Amino acid sequence: MGENVSAARRAAAHVLSRCRRFDAWSAQTLESAIGKYRLSERDAALCTRLCRCVLQNAAWLDYYIALYCTQNLKRLQPQVLDALRLGAAQLLLLDRVPASAAVNESVSLVRESSPRAAGLVNAVLRRLAENAAALPPVEAEGAEYLSIRYSHPLWLCERLVEERGYDFAEGFCRANNEEAPLTVTVNSLRVGGEPHSQTLDASGAVERLPGFAEGEFFVQDAAAARSVLAAAPRPGWRVLDGCAAPGGKSFLSAMLMENSGSILSCDLHEKKLRLIEEGAARLGIGIIETLPMNGERPYERLWESFDLVMADVPCSGLGVIRRKPEIRYKDPRELAALPEKQLSILEGLSRCVRDGGVLHYSTCTILSEENEGVADAFLRKHRDYTKEDERTFWPQQDGTDGFYYCRMRKNG
Repeated sequence: MGENVSAARRAAAHVLSRCRRFDAWSAQTLESAIGKYRLSERDAALCTRLCRCVLQNAAWLDYYIALYCTQNLKRLQPQVLDALRLGAAQLLLLDRVPASAAVNESVSLVRESSPRAAGLVNAVLRRLAENAAALPPVEAEGAEYLSIRYSHPLWLCERLVEERGYDFAEGFCRANNEEAPLTVTVNSLRVGGEPHSQTLDASGAVERLPGFAEGEFFVQDAAAARSVLAAAPRPGWRVLDGCAAPGGKSFLSAMLMENSGSILSCDLHEKKLRLIEEGAARLGIGIIETLPMNGERPYERLWESFDLVMADVPCSGLGVIRRKPEIRYKDPRELAALPEKQLSILEGLSRCVRDGGVLHYSTCTILSEENEGVADAFLRKHRDYTKEDERTFWPQQDGTDGFYYCRMRKNG
């Protein structure tokens, strides 16, 4: 059983199942599956592309699957719908996969777990293959069209259309379905010059790229880098990175500080702190210390003692959909409590800013209630702070992740 299913497609089905059942992150699950199924470099590339195609286009694929399916998709077993989406993605989105392979292997895959559904999968995919060159247009308008065409949640499309207009909303959704570049920050401590963002034309594990082991760069989106540049840490400063993992803000701060001064990088989880320590050692940074800490309740000994405090808070992540496509499927009800938590962290960390120092708030989302809403709520409550700089980055406008920062000064 299973001889007719390639390792790449079997691994892709495994990844989609894990993402669906356990809300697993696709990148980590893919990495694990590539090892579990011992995929060759070629098969690993196919598996990765299949998973991204499905996660990025699920609603669009479902629209066309439903045209040729005699059953309501909501009534299908989840693994059957996974197999249909994998087959449809190969037929409609990949140009180098023979239609026969896409159909036959999807049927074999579903036959293993749901034998009675094999005939349905075969019929639907064969109809899709027959009509792939002349699919009917999506019959929807406005936000509903964007939601189907770009597989974004309807609530988000409706909101963006209402707040920023249809063209802006479409640009955002389209950019989220494009391949995100591999952007790194070049380490001035190793290669001289100024630290700067650079896009690499590379694939595969970043750890195997030339210069990585030597500490010549670290992975960081350009928007996150520009946020740290706006925070403007200086040589000799005392800096607190209150939500530091995975470490990029601390690393770039150390470079801007010319490895002079001190940086305390904090996070709730000690495992993440060890990764920061390893990264700092690889990059030749000697001024970073780590400390497990809850940003809502910083240790009293740290109060009023830092020139710069960075609060890059947990958020909905809707600015990084192009890197983590599964984020678009988050339940919006689960996001409602985030602003209160974010404000609590910002207020907690603000205790650590000295008079005249800087408090720098940031997120990787584009929702105003998590961004301007939190910053403005803080400023209304804390009259001793003044807003100095604020910006939201958008992927379709800036070529970066969606990102927000607000730099605030504590009046001495």
